[in-house]
Amino acid sequence: MLKVTIKKFLPDFDLEMDFEVKNNIMVLFGPSGCGKTTTLRCIAGLERPDVGKITLDDQAFFSSVEKIFIPPRERGVGYMFQDYALFPHMSVESNILYGVKKKDSKSQELYRELIHLLKIESLIHRGIKPLSGGEKQRVALARALMANPKILLLDEPLSALDSETRLELQDELKNMQSIWGIPFIMVTHDREEAEKLGDQIIFMNKGKRVI
Repeated sequence: MLKVTIKKFLPDFDLEMDFEVKNNIMVLFGPSGCGKTTTLRCIAGLERPDVGKITLDDQAFFSSVEKIFIPPRERGVGYMFQDYALFPHMSVESNILYGVKKKDSKSQELYRELIHLLKIESLIHRGIKPLSGGEKQRVALARALMANPKILLLDEPLSALDSETRLELQDELKNMQSIWGIPFIMVTHDREEAEKLGDQIIFMNKGKRVI
């Protein structure tokens, strides 16, 4: 279980978040600039809260009282960015396997499972540039899960897609979360998407939890 109780002082408002998420999908929903992405970045270790604590199961990622701050690479947190963050000069396969420390039989088995589940077997030797938005998102999801994260953070992952592809990817995200059984925390400003995907939904405005 992920537990987040943090406060971060921002120029326009103070971000104050207090929530728990088990092995399901939690959605942070609200208008642009309300603190959703900053919350994800604090969980990932890309930003440091001013006050509070972040724990995953028995591990403290951050504690202002105990002066704990675990670097991002040591947290076991996967992060899917809005712009995919794929390497255009590398193949699909190289992108998915990027960052895999130990390329053994276990990692190869995971790789084969991911490209099968995400229906991208035919793309593995292709470059990134010719891919559609939906294909790029599937590659980004495969790369994020290839690291066997303890939790997956998704920052507006479907916002740039057309409506048909977006609906397909919503179903795939729910399916992948049920298979992996880890917390997914997703940011969106689309209410229908939040209600479709979220087992838990936090409505945010100006850094505060509204509902």
